Amino acid sequence: MNRPGIAEPLLMPGPGSPWSRVRQSMAWHGHVVVQANWRDWLPAAFTDPELRPLLGARDWRRLRTLRDPEARDRFAASRLLVKYTAGAALQAAPDTVELAYKAGGRPYLRGCDQIEVSLSHTGDLLVVGLNRRGRIGVDTERADRRIQYSAIHRHLCTPDERRRLAGLPEAEQQHRLLRTWTLKEAYTKALGQGMRMGFTQFGFDADATSLLTPQGAPASHGEWTFATFVLDGGYLVAVACHDAGLDQEGDTAVGTMLDEGFLGEVVDLVSRAER
Repeated sequence: MNRPGIAEPLLMPGPGSPWSRVRQSMAWHGHVVVQANWRDWLPAAFTDPELRPLLGARDWRRLRTLRDPEARDRFAASRLLVKYTAGAALQAAPDTVELAYKAGGRPYLRGCDQIEVSLSHTGDLLVVGLNRRGRIGVDTERADRRIQYSAIHRHLCTPDERRRLAGLPEAEQQHRLLRTWTLKEAYTKALGQGMRMGFTQFGFDADATSLLTPQGAPASHGEWTFATFVLDGGYLVAVACHDAGLDQEGDTAVGTMLDEGFLGEVVDLVSRAER
């Protein structure tokens, strides 16, 4: 199902995971996709006395506003997964990585604009995507989720997609409809549009690897790569990855990715905190 060029999601069950694999994926592919069960991260989330500085002021305040215990646990675990993944990519300690948010809530790494970030969760699954060559979007859904084609096809599918889906057996129709939905979620996340962009404004081919116009004509020139993966536990993960033709050297060390002034500020802050 996946197209060559998209890295398969790496399972990272906790802070002690083999984080060198993240660094390798960034070097070889230009991007990395990481998956985890948020419950596996709970010991790290709530026995670590450094949770508050690790999360940062904004996310710490957000955590304290969440009243549902499960939502609070999942939120803390998801931010830790982003921090550890980004730290591995940047060869930096997770607590030195500053997670910030653009308008609309899209996360980014402050001072490291060259690396794009995407985050998704469904049920127990967390997925984080990083890309140093362009935009990235990830989306997750239960692979056994049922969607009624007649109720949603005019809001989700282009005319070309409807022509291909309408005559399929129900089981195959369900499978392809769910794959189309998650891919469209991932693509609009990568663009920073989310639900603001209508899903009938673009489509995918029968293999769900190429972007098309609503009428079925090619809509890109190879700069976008798409893939879907079915993970153990019955989850579907969709990835939309963009290659803007940026630097191909693969060096994502923090000293390279951070601008000099920002790196100096980080070093000063860390030095003062250790005194």
